[in-house]
Amino acid sequence: MEENKRAKANHKRLINCTTVDVNQLMPLKYHWAWEHYLNGCANHWMPTEVPMSKDIEIWKSNQLSEGERLLIMRNLGFFSTAESLVANNITLAIYKYVTNPECRQYLLRQAFEEAIHTHTFHYVVESLNLDGGQIFNMYNEIPAIHDKDKFEMKLTEDVLAENFDTKTKEGAQKFLENLIGFYIIMEGIFFYSGFAMILSLHRQNKMTGIGEQFQYILRDETIHLNFGIDLINGIKEENPELWSPDFQEYIIHKIRKAVELEIRYAEDCLPKGILGLTAPMFREYAQYIADRRLERIGLKTQYSSKNPFPWMSETIDLGKEKNFFETRVTEYQSSASLTW
Repeated sequence: MEENKRAKANHKRLINCTTVDVNQLMPLKYHWAWEHYLNGCANHWMPTEVPMSKDIEIWKSNQLSEGERLLIMRNLGFFSTAESLVANNITLAIYKYVTNPECRQYLLRQAFEEAIHTHTFHYVVESLNLDGGQIFNMYNEIPAIHDKDKFEMKLTEDVLAENFDTKTKEGAQKFLENLIGFYIIMEGIFFYSGFAMILSLHRQNKMTGIGEQFQYILRDETIHLNFGIDLINGIKEENPELWSPDFQEYIIHKIRKAVELEIRYAEDCLPKGILGLTAPMFREYAQYIADRRLERIGLKTQYSSKNPFPWMSETIDLGKEKNFFETRVTEYQSSASLTW
């Protein structure tokens, strides 16, 4: 009887649940996880809904500069592999060790969204008749892309190691590092420069099909980031011994290293700059974004840089009811309300 009580008490922990059981959602303990799941479902979309005819016309014409074409190609090269790395990490690493049912429910939704994002880049490459091998092989050939991907792949490899578990303090800290590496760094820092680059072109009415799809992806990633922050902070709260001063310094060091990788990536995407965008602006932006992420997980800001793209905050904050994503989102939500 006493053992059953202890098992039930641990059944809803974020990590290190002591029982293997059905995915018992009720009663909900972490309502934030369920809210993120519902928000993700309400935001469902598919890339093939977005028309690409105007993008195809512009891509075939001479309306884009060489610098704009390079920026688009580099971002397709990075995102096409990065989204699959996130999906692999969720299904192979995170899902195994996050033992709470409502969090797992969200992770299943997020994994599907990562599949949609990978589908998106295939759809864009196919629509523009690009060399898929060239796009998907950039992580091997472009150092700025390779180094960001390698940074993340090492985190997954550590958690997939044969003897890994989260029962020890060292193992639990390594898992927390993985969560910070993927939610705070990959989805919260590495993705945002690319969003700003493509959406800046979209604001100039260039490649609006790709731009619209990036708007949808940005909306998804905002929820991913918020879920990750809640999960990280929840694990910290339940396991305060993990959040030692040494570990905090280690995480700050990792985030600072990631910012430098992101700056190198921006320099590669914008070697000469294009209308309204230069690499130094992205140094400032990466530092600004990193400070915001550090704040959300209770760490000291490092840079005090200003946001060179205030319109990005407006883009993220715009509600779907304001027609920012056209009418498809509303149609999805209304179609989910059945009349009997």
